[in-house]
Amino acid sequence: MASEEIAKVDYLKESDKDFDARMKWWRDAKFGMFIHWGVYSVPAGIYNGEEVKGIGEWIMEKGKIPVEEYEKFAKKFNPVDFDAREWAKIMKQAGMKYVIITSKHHDGFALWDSKYSEYDMVDYTPFKRDILKELSAACKEEGISFGMYHSIMDWHHPQAQGKKYPKYNSLDSTLINPEFPEYVEHYMKPQLKELIENYDPEVLWFDGEWIPAYTHEMGLDLYQYLRELKPSLIINNRVDKGRQGYQGMNSDDKYIGDFGTPEQEILAGTADVDWESCMTMNDTWGFKTNDHNWKDAEVLIFNLVDVAAKGGNYLLNVGPTAEGIIPVPSVERLQKMGDWLKINGEAIYETEKLDRNYKEGENFRYIKKKEESIYYVASFDNTAENIKLNYVKPAKDSEIMLLGYNKPIAYTFSDIDGLSIELPKEAKINLAESSAWVFKIIGEERIIE
Repeated sequence: MASEEIAKVDYLKESDKDFDARMKWWRDAKFGMFIHWGVYSVPAGIYNGEEVKGIGEWIMEKGKIPVEEYEKFAKKFNPVDFDAREWAKIMKQAGMKYVIITSKHHDGFALWDSKYSEYDMVDYTPFKRDILKELSAACKEEGISFGMYHSIMDWHHPQAQGKKYPKYNSLDSTLINPEFPEYVEHYMKPQLKELIENYDPEVLWFDGEWIPAYTHEMGLDLYQYLRELKPSLIINNRVDKGRQGYQGMNSDDKYIGDFGTPEQEILAGTADVDWESCMTMNDTWGFKTNDHNWKDAEVLIFNLVDVAAKGGNYLLNVGPTAEGIIPVPSVERLQKMGDWLKINGEAIYETEKLDRNYKEGENFRYIKKKEESIYYVASFDNTAENIKLNYVKPAKDSEIMLLGYNKPIAYTFSDIDGLSIELPKEAKINLAESSAWVFKIIGEERIIE
């Protein structure tokens, strides 16, 4: 008896039910680590003794470094201090639930042992170790979901923007490389298949889709191709051509992608679609020696809360050194974020935005526990003795708790005056160093017209 032909699934027409099931873990995770690491960490922003302006991972383009010259940096890439388990433990301690690492950035260099190229970590460098293999295994041990960034643009490959077509090696180019479709079919797709089959990622995070040679039709085809390889895979909207610059959200629903990607900014308000804000701790993604403009941990915690209150995810970047070390200022800030999340994490993970009001003034953010009548209010005013809130109503005879303080908090509520919470001196002393206090309230959202 002949076997029946299996009907091909059209992943471009996924049902809302299937989409929600696939996205559930990602929506619940809320907080992840972005890692920009590659050959660019060797020059670290310096070329021919001079600092190259711009972000570190763009040094090849911004410094107008020829392919042959840039390859010399790859020959020196030897991260002898790289420890995948240490990296995974840093993520775990910080309260991060997933990671996205640059498998291949715009410079075309691969962090894994690819059989489709020798321009990779194992074949081209003195290190001779598969970074993605080690890190994916370490993350699995720590319960961290593993994902990878992959650039559609490639400044190295001869059929993309590399040696054969140097005139296309420019951000401002409007020329279309005639061999780019060959690059997609016979290099990019095979490498992506290799990544899925060998490292089993939960997320693929694309970038570089803005080049003229890459089309909307290519994006639709690539999305379908990858989902056929792994149906549960989550893929960002940069697989297609629809995002609106750094704001990162698709301009039209004809464009594919599972979530929007605001870059270096947070949406001004909530959205009806999934989104993730990716941001640096300083000014650059890849390591740059002279970039010391670090954001305070308090700013990073505020961003995390603000993103969660608006229903998004926060993907926070580190740029390891050429030796394989996550910079100390990054680790220190992640430590503080992790300490805050140990107390207040229930207000971040497995939460959702409110139907109407995610904030009150500049100092308060509202977040709801999924499928429960539990509301969290994060306060960034640590000087107040009495806090007044209008957008939540406590259930009758319920207690209000301050996370990190084990006694109920006194409060009053009326339909006219709203909710008034008194802060005992003991609680203020105990949480004096906290970046944000979080109140846990059982009740309902209060709609004020």
